[in-house]
This record gives sequence, C-alpha cells and structure tokens, in this order.
Amino acid sequence: MQNKQFDNGVEVTSEQSTPSCVGTNSANKDIDISLKESYGSEFNTHLLEQYKLYVEMADRVSSRRVQIGSFYISILSALLALLSITTSNKDLFQGPQSFVLLTVAILGLCLCFAWAANINSYKQLNSLKFKVIHEIETHLPFPCYDREWKVLKEDKHSKRYLRLTSVEQYIPIIIAIPYLCLFVYALIKIVNP
Repeated sequence: MQNKQFDNGVEVTSEQSTPSCVGTNSANKDIDISLKESYGSEFNTHLLEQYKLYVEMADRVSSRRVQIGSFYISILSALLALLSITTSNKDLFQGPQSFVLLTVAILGLCLCFAWAANINSYKQLNSLKFKVIHEIETHLPFPCYDREWKVLKEDKHSKRYLRLTSVEQYIPIIIAIPYLCLFVYALIKIVNP
C-alpha cells in the first residue's frame, strides 16, 4: 500500500519542475508536504534509503564504465599483439597477409566504434541518474551533489576542469588511428600486390 502511494507521489514530483538549489520555493514545499502526507510517517526514512541506493547505483554505473574501458583496451591491445605475432612468424600463417591485416583492421575499427558508442551510452545514463539524484536532494536537508557542481562552477580554476567523459571520448579515436593506418596499408597491398 505504501509503495503504491509513494509511486503516485513520485509521479507528482516528476510532473513538477524542481529547482536544483539549496533553498526550495513555496510550490515545492507544498509538493513536499503532499508527498509526506500521502506516503505516511516513514517518508523521510524511506526517501533517505532510496537516495543512498540510487547514489550507489550511479557509482556502480561509473565503475562499469571503467571496466568496459579496460575491456576494450585489453582486446584492442591483444589484437595488435596477435597481429605482430602472425606477421612476424611466416610459419604460423601461410596465406596472403594483406587479408589478415585488412580483417584485423576492420575488427579493430569496429571495436573502437562500439567502445565510443558505449562511452556515449554511459554518459547519457550517468547524466540521467544525477538529474534524478538532484531531484531527490531537493527533499533532503542538504543537496551535496548539486552544491558540489555549484562550487566547481564558482571556482576560478574551473575552466581547467574537464569532465571525465570529455577526455574519455578521445581514447577510442586515438586507439583507432593504428587500425585506420593498418586498414589503408592493407588496401594498398591488396590493390597493388
């Protein structure tokens, strides 16, 4: 019964625009009061627990993003290492090397593209999670994450701050360069044997 009432309360919250600041306006206070009244006496306790859970979930998404990055770097590095082994050892591979080079180059480029798409997906997911966290914080005594961003924006050195995702998006592009060179080289070898 309480979950159903809380779900209804969340729907009301999502329809209202909640400001992301420390102070709340009177309309937001009215929503706060109506949410608390419709949910019951355990509203604050359950909201705090839900907040903790959601922050932990956001942290896990960030951890997963780092693991995915490590996975792609490992696979792409192993692919280049395997390529060096197969091209240096003539006994291991007897066929035309140009086709092997082309296949490895295409595979490497596809993996770099998939990695870039994953980074973008995780960026969107994290942005949405933190928007929800900011919304929940309007019902808490102090909005930690919102305040953190305000302090960062007010900091005179904030122009030097680069978001992790902004930097992270260039890594698949940089790693794709050797595969692109390999692709061009393989095509030239195939066209001009």
